[in-house]
Amino acid sequence: MKFIETLKNIWKIEDLRKRLLITVLFVAVYRFGSFVVLPGINPAQLQALRTSASSGLLGLLDMFSGGAFANASIFALGIMPYISASIVMQLLGIAVPYFQKLQHEGESGYTKMNQYTRYLTVFILVLQGPAYIYGALRGAIPGGFFDWVLPSTIILAAGSMFVLWLGERITDKGVGNGVSFIILIGIIARLPHALVAEWDRLINAPGGLLVFLIEILFLLLVTALAIMLVQGTRKVPVQYAKRIVGNRQYGGVRQYIPLKVNAANVMPIIFAQAIMFIPITIVQFSAKEGGGFWSALMNSNSFWYNFIFALLIIAFTYFYTAITVNPTQMAEDMKRNNGFIPGVKPGKKTAEYIDTIMSRITLPGSIFLAIVAILPAFANMLGVNGQFAHFFGGTSLLILVGVVLDTLQQIESHLLMHHYDGFLKSGQKIKGRSGSIAAY
Repeated sequence: MKFIETLKNIWKIEDLRKRLLITVLFVAVYRFGSFVVLPGINPAQLQALRTSASSGLLGLLDMFSGGAFANASIFALGIMPYISASIVMQLLGIAVPYFQKLQHEGESGYTKMNQYTRYLTVFILVLQGPAYIYGALRGAIPGGFFDWVLPSTIILAAGSMFVLWLGERITDKGVGNGVSFIILIGIIARLPHALVAEWDRLINAPGGLLVFLIEILFLLLVTALAIMLVQGTRKVPVQYAKRIVGNRQYGGVRQYIPLKVNAANVMPIIFAQAIMFIPITIVQFSAKEGGGFWSALMNSNSFWYNFIFALLIIAFTYFYTAITVNPTQMAEDMKRNNGFIPGVKPGKKTAEYIDTIMSRITLPGSIFLAIVAILPAFANMLGVNGQFAHFFGGTSLLILVGVVLDTLQQIESHLLMHHYDGFLKSGQKIKGRSGSIAAY
């Protein structure tokens, strides 16, 4: 009854109702485009692609695109080129002084960075388009370079930029972060297919129903652990000095700074995944099967793939935490507001104290994040269907959990602003994650 009442309250708020309907409309457009096949492609010739995209890294790409990758759709390249471009621009913002300056110029600098990101996205699409055509679609190419490959590359690039435009419109006029939401929709769209594939595999096996129920329970457990990882915080007490102004007292209260165990959220996995996609792009562009070490990097179940993947996640967790959490700025803000951490001197000592805490909680957070990321490989080794194994952890699960929490938090803020109860009991709020998948 509480949930039904909340849905009624959501529908009563005109602005929220419009935003939800606009979001549904844009999602419907995106899903429709995922089934529009490139001109000249015979869908019957795509069976080999659908088979190869049912597991491994190709399966992950297909999941992010909501099945558009295996359908040879105009949206086949999806939103990932923009994510890759965003990652490169964030790295340039640390290493190149010009981009560092842009990041501190406010709105004008943000606009320029966003423009450069789009240019880089187009450049990546120009490279990935032929790689996808000659690699994934070989055997189904109906023409030569100038009469089909080049026009199809332009169509694929335009399709990805249109998906990016849809994501930005969702951010502006809908609910949630649009780019993250587009990826979420792609992941959710593959869940029914994965469940059906796993059910078909187990239905005729001895004790298949029991095994399927155990897998569902384990999936719920992993999801709960992922939520704990996203929402886990270390509370640092902050005492504010007491001030008497006239007949009123200000300050003199104790509050807490919530330092997130996983301050980087899902970004380290996105960074690491983008790097692990490089071997696929190279091999597809060369139209040759990789061998030896390259073959191991293309196999998401291999030891070397998961070992390197886990190390990259741990490294990127520290890296992204370092650029998003600024202990010096936090210490200065506390000092400016007459706040201090009990037992710690204000200023430099406070910054060092916060930095030490962040270093201590980031290590277990990064290791736990790496374990969650490689859980699909273990699920696959235990015989779980490749499509269903992706949901037992990894990028897909963390994106799903993080984006859903963010979206629910935005909806709940609208409810509370109009004096309605949220999704939970009165007085409790849903905690989302700070930032987005393509965050600046």
